[in-house]
Amino acid sequence: MDLISEPLSTEYLNIQITGLSPLLRNTKIVQMSDFHYDGLLLSEELLTQAIKISNQIQPDLIVLTGDFVTNLPYPIYQLAKRLQNLKSRAGIYAVLGNHDLYFPNSKSEITNALTAVGIQVLWNQVAYPLGSELALVGLPDYWSPDFNPALVMEQLEVNTPRIVLSHNPDSAEVLQKWRVDLQLSGHTHGGQIVIPGIGSVPYWISSFRQNIPEFLWPWIPFLQGKWPKVVKNWQWGQGLHWVGKNQLYVNRGLGTFPPGRWYCPPEVTAIALVK
Repeated sequence: MDLISEPLSTEYLNIQITGLSPLLRNTKIVQMSDFHYDGLLLSEELLTQAIKISNQIQPDLIVLTGDFVTNLPYPIYQLAKRLQNLKSRAGIYAVLGNHDLYFPNSKSEITNALTAVGIQVLWNQVAYPLGSELALVGLPDYWSPDFNPALVMEQLEVNTPRIVLSHNPDSAEVLQKWRVDLQLSGHTHGGQIVIPGIGSVPYWISSFRQNIPEFLWPWIPFLQGKWPKVVKNWQWGQGLHWVGKNQLYVNRGLGTFPPGRWYCPPEVTAIALVK
């Protein structure tokens, strides 16, 4: 299968966090997402390059925001061996995406494989890898019946800064009920096909769809298919956004789907926390 490919991009961000402890200023976080590791949708060369870039950044923390596999869970064991090469001062934390829950045994297989190599999977949990002054919240996938942010968010003191890992950026709508200093998501692959000056094809289709009466949708072929269903909010398809008072960053991911990527390169995100 020949896919349209783009070279790997490293995106550097300075993220302001209200009330950030002086001890945590300039903390470096690397985010990776959407590996779709199955021998077809992510090349070994690209994965090796992403791991090398992450290690060169020398992050304090690495976060992985889901979709480690595409369908069957078993490629996770080979991917986990590769991810063992990642280096981080305070550890590696992950959440699962919709593809990681595809089969009844997917969640346990993927969680166990990642845990075995020292990657902590958060499922409606809070961790403090950088100390008590910054919470790291990990949520189940937005489409999972276990998605219940109230269960976790209401455990936190309102004055505690927090970063939330949530695979699907649509969850940002729900999370407006709480303080979220930074939400890190993936899922969209950035739209994969981007037309310069216009935007991603899924965003364009979604915007067009909203202006067409629903009874006409079945008669317009490009309004059907998977893209309109991937997310509701294609305006958050990639990059940094404000959702109410909360910041959301959407990583374009490393893996892809046919036909591949065009003007939408795979991404490693390097984040520096500032006051």
